[in-house]
Amino acid sequence: MFRPLTLAATALLASSVALARYADKDEYVGRHEKRASISPVMSGQNFPDPALIRMADGWHAFATNTMIDNSWVHVPMAKSPDFETWTYLSGVDAMPTLAAWIDSDSPRVWAPDVVQLGDGTFIMYYTAAYKQATNLHCVSYATSKNLEGPYVDNLKAPWICPTATGGAIDPSGYTNSDGTRWVVYKVDGNAVGHGGSCGNTVAPIVSTPIMLQEVNAADGHSKIGDPIQLITNGPADGPVVEAPSLSYLGGKYVLFFSSNCFATTLYDVSYATASHVKGPYTKYGPLFITGTDGMKSPGGLDIAVNGNHAIWHGANSGGRAAYTAILSLTGNVVTASTLS
Repeated sequence: MFRPLTLAATALLASSVALARYADKDEYVGRHEKRASISPVMSGQNFPDPALIRMADGWHAFATNTMIDNSWVHVPMAKSPDFETWTYLSGVDAMPTLAAWIDSDSPRVWAPDVVQLGDGTFIMYYTAAYKQATNLHCVSYATSKNLEGPYVDNLKAPWICPTATGGAIDPSGYTNSDGTRWVVYKVDGNAVGHGGSCGNTVAPIVSTPIMLQEVNAADGHSKIGDPIQLITNGPADGPVVEAPSLSYLGGKYVLFFSSNCFATTLYDVSYATASHVKGPYTKYGPLFITGTDGMKSPGGLDIAVNGNHAIWHGANSGGRAAYTAILSLTGNVVTASTLS
């Protein structure tokens, strides 16, 4: 059984900020009556920046690195046969060996996303710290014949890394209905910001654009043309927009993203819609904010490509736990239903 996600009373401050951010919109999905809190999957296991892929045996998820028994798991995994009961794969690291370009002393492997290519190969887009500039992250890819890995990145240099503008993070793959393949990612401008929340609330504010890169449909990584900017951070977004995930929902292209700083209660899940994959995209939302059914600092949503199943994280005592829901779009309003 599913029920709508709604705002809890504790969201009053965050809600007022959210409404101010989108005051020119007449559609705000957060206006709902109060309901009880929802629970994360896997009993609140730390599973930040989760990403989904659906296979014949069910759903599989990948997450940002985590510390287990005093040792880093670079790419943790979980699985579910039905999208309801999730199992954390303890001891599994989908990418145990790091690429040559990564800072091995502090690799900081973040936000992996896995898609399957036409020949059955799996390609993982991911982020890690750049050893030539350890304050920056870059985007790269690794491949495997098996879903659970091991994924291998043989590149000597990162795949996408605009160092002059802060590097890049949060890649996510997308396959369009016409067979074209794309990757969205964030230029990590706040990494070279001038201070404040997430390094980017002290003027001059640095741009953190979400970019769209077309890639070869067969290999998933050969770039086609230049990247296209879809959205960027404005005054209403706080220091960043980040964590993009692109899908086609309800007859429109929907770009999910997070805004504000992940380390604060203003962090959220928002979205923008467009009639064409390249845009222009118009921001709507937010969909989730602190207080939505008891969640705190929700963010990092990933939605199944051209599907309606979504996963995201929220802060809890164990780190950042994963939540799941089924999404729908009517007009420009996204509605989420969650397992009760």
